[in-house]
Amino acid sequence: MGDVLAGFHAVWEFESDSVLIRYERGIRTPKLFQALGERRIPLAAVEGVTLAPGRRGTVALCLRPRPGADPLMDAADGQLKEGSDPYRLVLPAERETLAEYYADELKGLLTESGPADRYLVAAPGAPLQFKAYDGKASFDGTSVQFRWSWTGASSTKWKAGDQSFAVAELSGVEWRSPEVFEGHLRLIRRSAGQAASAQPDQDPAAVVFGLGYGPVHESLPFAAAVLAAVRTRGPVPAIPAPARRDPADIAERIRHLGELHQAGLVTDEEFSAKKAELLAEL
Repeated sequence: MGDVLAGFHAVWEFESDSVLIRYERGIRTPKLFQALGERRIPLAAVEGVTLAPGRRGTVALCLRPRPGADPLMDAADGQLKEGSDPYRLVLPAERETLAEYYADELKGLLTESGPADRYLVAAPGAPLQFKAYDGKASFDGTSVQFRWSWTGASSTKWKAGDQSFAVAELSGVEWRSPEVFEGHLRLIRRSAGQAASAQPDQDPAAVVFGLGYGPVHESLPFAAAVLAAVRTRGPVPAIPAPARRDPADIAERIRHLGELHQAGLVTDEEFSAKKAELLAEL
């Protein structure tokens, strides 16, 4: 097709086998769109196109991705608000005829439907990181790291220590939007002994959101990247993480560990073992 259709917050460029979506930057553009930048959506990843009236004199042209074709939408699991749907292009109502033309053209090019057997839309690239309420999550393409915050992490997580999960030991990701009650990111491990029913704030394989931590535009692309790596079992290009920790950070963690020890939340043995583990990271 080779045409371009500009709407609010995004521009769609139509190609013979895909739609290239370029998201605008600006104070009114949803932060998720700004984080995504641009996405190429192969037509093989789309099973439907709709055009419907929008709000306040607008129309919305929407693509419906096939289940299992896009890791971002798989991770979102229907939790995105309408205004943050990356497959939705909003246009002024006076451009409805033009939008209808493109909708019909796209429908004529679609040949696939039903669940996809692999991801067809590229996931956000590693390295990625974000701050959760109880720790910092990072992903380098091969493993996920959780480093607990002394101000927010539960004593259970402090006792367990900072966590590292190789992609090969994971079977999936559970993302719950921070825009709903008790949002979190949980890594689903292959280990049969995992306590899947544990509350996220007590599960060392999960970080919790809240109070501005773990926003959608940071935590959802992170979850999608991990999910894509888990499904493909292939590492993506990454920047190696530094081998040593900040001495000030280690000192702060030891201080907080001492507070837990004095409060009786950590035993003498646990305190000694964890202190030695932290000192060894210097």
